Amino acid sequence: MVFKSLYPPLPQYPEANVYELFFNNPDQNALPDYTLYVDAESGRKFQRSEFKQRVHDAMTTFGAPVSNGGLGLSKEKGDIIGIYSSNCIDYPTTIISALSLTVPFVPLSSYSTHFELCHLLRTSKCTVLFVHAGLLQKALSAAKEVGLSEDRIFIIEGQVPGRKSLQDLLDETRKRGIPRELPRPAKKDTLAYLMFSSGTTGLPKAVMVSQGNLWYTVLSQLAVAAEDARVLETPPPQAPLVLLGVLPFHHTYGLISFCIRPMNGWATCVVVPRWKAEVVVKAIEKYRVQVLLLVPSMIHQLVHSGLLQKADTSSLAIINSGAAYLPPKVSDAMQKLARTARLQEGYGLSECARLVRDDGTDADIGEPGELWLGGNSVTLGYYNNPKATKESFVNGWLRTGDRFKTDGKGTFFFVDRAKDTLKVSGAQVSPTEIEQVLLGHPGKLISDASVAGVSGGRTSDELLPRAWVVLSEEGRKKGADAVLKELEKWTNDNLSSYKRLRGGLEVVSEIPKSPTGKVLRRVLQDRYEQKVKAKL
Repeated sequence: MVFKSLYPPLPQYPEANVYELFFNNPDQNALPDYTLYVDAESGRKFQRSEFKQRVHDAMTTFGAPVSNGGLGLSKEKGDIIGIYSSNCIDYPTTIISALSLTVPFVPLSSYSTHFELCHLLRTSKCTVLFVHAGLLQKALSAAKEVGLSEDRIFIIEGQVPGRKSLQDLLDETRKRGIPRELPRPAKKDTLAYLMFSSGTTGLPKAVMVSQGNLWYTVLSQLAVAAEDARVLETPPPQAPLVLLGVLPFHHTYGLISFCIRPMNGWATCVVVPRWKAEVVVKAIEKYRVQVLLLVPSMIHQLVHSGLLQKADTSSLAIINSGAAYLPPKVSDAMQKLARTARLQEGYGLSECARLVRDDGTDADIGEPGELWLGGNSVTLGYYNNPKATKESFVNGWLRTGDRFKTDGKGTFFFVDRAKDTLKVSGAQVSPTEIEQVLLGHPGKLISDASVAGVSGGRTSDELLPRAWVVLSEEGRKKGADAVLKELEKWTNDNLSSYKRLRGGLEVVSEIPKSPTGKVLRRVLQDRYEQKVKAKL
């Protein structure tokens, strides 16, 4: 069964560069000038008119021939712009300029280790790199290993003696009076950028996002906002909405929310370089933030930090959680602390959906199945990885790897990750269910938990459920051994026999997670298996 969106269908959109959508939109251009971006720490600002001028200068810097003083970048030459930086207000400048020139860009995680960064550079094959000053040495080391020339590395934020920055390049462009580069033609399937997957099940893969995907994403946002305003009878805004841009821009959630969507919305984005609970709370108060977009791990930290109890959060209207599963307990606690703000959850990529059984047939209403997505939000596939593309993209459908069930009325309920689901004695076991049971212990002995499959089953391919837990303050007082005994009894009393933790229980200092809050179960599994091998 195919479930279609309850929102009205989108209007037809042209085979054109998204520049047209961003800067030649009559409704957007009719707005009075306003602050588009502001750096939360320095207070540096860009008005929308100033930002547009900066984009045009950057387009010329990037696209003009080398003989004229530009970098001479083009998609025909195979150029790809890499961005290796924490959040900064010139991040959007760089990506909007690249899109306008149809030169693909690739955001690289600022949290990457040397090994990870080398993998990202090799996979994306980027030819130019813009780097935060504080990350330059790591970038130079990785670039040397993969063969990227040092003279193709520039500074996007900060200053480094002897190294040109984006600001230096823009100043030179203006000084030389280089003829303006114009937006270049694009089609719906023109590659816009590469976005690396989270790497929860292996090395990150580069997802190919098209210009058509971006048209659809922006128009979807406008349609949803219009429909929500109609249903909720929300009066038109009298001033720009204030968003807090703390999600990493190298992740699709942050990139779309703070670098793409603000181009077609009346909003001011307050940019926070990296997540720090204290900085975020201060920025909410100082800039009277109205919309707060977070991931579950951030919400968890805010709930347990004690900062919100003392803060003035009266400006907050919406808090959104996405990118990973938000446990109900954490959600309820945040809602109480947020007072008048509305806490809501989002799931990326939704237009048409199917729930599919393991055998490829459609699941019934109320029956768990893997979520498959279709529509113009589905990307082109994985860059230079036909095998992975074939596995995940099936006849126009994207296999998400997430299992849901539906009530048939348009509401979907998350069950777990399909790839995380275990088969024990022929029955399916959900790690998420076991985690919820552990976290539901009335003694509040743990603050976090993760469950994954480890070796030791009856057959070589059967994995046993094992739990890793982080002790709470109460748990530390009680002691690790006592807590593990209590949790074992608790799970045995509350779970069917085949769901019990026959792979064991272990106390850890923290659960490894990606910067966006996704639990890296494979890290825990690999550590365990390495210990087992070492004992043999």
